[in-house]
Parts: sequence; structure tokens; C-alpha cells
Amino acid sequence: MDSMVSILIVDDDEQIRQLLREYLAGFGMSVTGVTDGAAMEESLAKNSFDLVILDLMLPGEDGLSLCRSLRVKSDIPILMLTARGEAMDRVVGLEVGADDYIVKPFEPRELVARIQSILRRSRSGRGSLTEKKEAEFMGWRLDLILRQLVSPDQIVIPLSNAEFRLLAVLVEHPNRVLTREFLLDEARGRGMELFDRSIDILISRVRQKLNDDPRTPSLIKTVRGEGYLFDTKETR
Repeated sequence: MDSMVSILIVDDDEQIRQLLREYLAGFGMSVTGVTDGAAMEESLAKNSFDLVILDLMLPGEDGLSLCRSLRVKSDIPILMLTARGEAMDRVVGLEVGADDYIVKPFEPRELVARIQSILRRSRSGRGSLTEKKEAEFMGWRLDLILRQLVSPDQIVIPLSNAEFRLLAVLVEHPNRVLTREFLLDEARGRGMELFDRSIDILISRVRQKLNDDPRTPSLIKTVRGEGYLFDTKETR
């Protein structure tokens, strides 16, 4: 990294906090460790951090709730840390605003790689998605500023955070086959391994919002063995 990276770890396991503090220091990262949400809020109020590593299972307010409330107030990158590995748990973490998701036990070097990836993405921005205000396709309109999906009948369709980011990536890359790895990386970060089917859950939800029949989808098509294709010639 170009300069000292400051990390806040929120985990009630003292051994994990100490392990990460020592390991990340070897990569030029300054680490502060706290045990719960109250201590997290206090640290964030007093100090500036580049990223928060947030454990899911915490005493008092849990990590998902803390992530949701933190995302409302700040765009600081958040990496969820948890022992849970089910696809739905990961999707929920991403939906409430986490940038990535890693499951215990993990290799410390993998954690470092994910931290670096999140920070590069955060510092460089989201590319062309942030340069446009809206995108239109097949009568639908995706407002990239208000993060709203508007139907051809001018009805606002609510989207979760993860659903919006996934649809925004699809809209930005129309008529191309996109792998699950690419979609996960571009939409919310590499929070899931390639064998994880969590992206399929999000695709199913977005199809439902678009009234795209999952049996014979006309917009988001499955390309067996490869990924998904956002099939529209009218995207602009």
C-alpha cells in the first residue's frame, strides 16, 4: 500500500484481534481492536480509519445490525468476518452494505489480499457507473444517483443494496456473458468463492423485480457453465 493503512477490528475474540494486529502490522497496517458496537462507535468518532473488519457474532448488537447502521452514516469499506458460511448469510451481509465477506477459519494472507482489493476499489471509485446518472433498458430506468429502479409504468421498485449493485453492473455490461466471479467482484467484492451459489440468489431476486420469468428469462439469461448475460439491445 502507498501509505499506512488504518484498520478497525470489531471482534469479541481477543485472540483473533491480537493475531490480526500482529499479522497486518507486517503489511504496514495500523490496527485498532475493539470488542463491540459501542466501542466501535467511540473509536470511529475519535479516529479516522480506512476499513472496518466487523465480526458477525458480537455481544449486544450483532454485526449485521452494526453494518446496516454504519452504512447509513458512512461509506467506509466494511469487511464482514464470521463463522457462518451459508450462501444466504453471505447475501444478507452484502445486502446491508458490507463490501466483502470472509469466513472463519481463513488464511491471514487471503484476508490481506481482500483488504487490499477493497481499498483499491474504494480509492479508484466505481468507474463509469459513477459517471452516469441513469440507464434505460426495455422501458425500465435505473437511477444511479437515487439508486432506484423505475418500471415502464413509472412505478418505483425497491431494491436492496446488493440488488442495486448487481443490476448496475449488468446494465453497464449489456449483451456480454459475465461470470459469477466477475459479477461478485464488480458488484460487492470477492466475498464468495467460485463454488458459492450466492450470486444465483441475487440474480433470482433481480429477475423477480424486473418481472423476468426465471423459466424463460428475456433480460437476464443464464449461460450454462459460464455465467449470465444481460440481453437487451436498448440499453443506453
